[in-house]
Amino acid sequence: MGLLDGKVALITGAGGGLGEAYARLFAREGAAVVVNDLGGPRDGSGSDLSMAQQVVDAIVAEGGRAVANGADISTMAGGQSVFDDAIKHFGRADILVNNAGILLDQTFAKATEAAWDKVIKVHLKGTFCVTQPVFRWMKDNGGGVIVNTSSTSGLIGNFGQSNYGAAKGAIFGLSNVLAIEGRKYNIRIWTLAPGALTRMTADLPRYIENPGMALGPDGIAPSVLYMVSALSGNQTGKILGVSGPRGVREMRMMEMDGWKPPHTGWKAQDIVDHAKEIFFSDEDVKISARRF
Repeated sequence: MGLLDGKVALITGAGGGLGEAYARLFAREGAAVVVNDLGGPRDGSGSDLSMAQQVVDAIVAEGGRAVANGADISTMAGGQSVFDDAIKHFGRADILVNNAGILLDQTFAKATEAAWDKVIKVHLKGTFCVTQPVFRWMKDNGGGVIVNTSSTSGLIGNFGQSNYGAAKGAIFGLSNVLAIEGRKYNIRIWTLAPGALTRMTADLPRYIENPGMALGPDGIAPSVLYMVSALSGNQTGKILGVSGPRGVREMRMMEMDGWKPPHTGWKAQDIVDHAKEIFFSDEDVKISARRF
């Protein structure tokens, strides 16, 4: 018995890298998989269904079930087609992993509108376009699990990735809302912040300088299987960070208890006077140098 027997999983950007690792692992665990990938270079230009089809062929050769989808998930029609293929071929949509993405790194001072719009469209709008039809189906059919891919670039920040970081931070915000809205429908939401050596990240300085620090796609995939399977129980609304340097760990937003100002009014100087109640100190939070 596989962990995903009888389930149908939709995975975007699954023609290689992380998405392919998820697709093949899910199939080995019994899921039928819709393998979506636009194909083409990592900057999102061009299209080629053969990337998705090669993953499907490999799954089928191992005795699994899968279908290829080459839609552009940054459009409403493309997102709908991923869902439609799941229903047409397998009759269900139990699991969605929003994994598709592109990189167009630029420092903020040199950022262009075109690069900004394209990265936001693929990552953030693409997550919306694919998730909405799946979320609606899950709402009416007993629930499911959705994994949205964020990044430490959005949750913490990273030099030269203002467009990517903004998109990934926004995906975290979307996940928070989906977790609240989906709870009563048994729709569980996870946010994943992976750090992996893939085609998309291979030329980043941190991996060139420290090649041994990175996990490959197969080093990330077990965490996603955990999220979408019964192993994770009824957990929802959580962020899981998975990377070579920092391992597998929950990440979360934190806040201080705070200082309660009087209703009669207060001054800016009061923040200085009550700083220990308002701000975290180095003793409150473990501060460590991070390289992602």
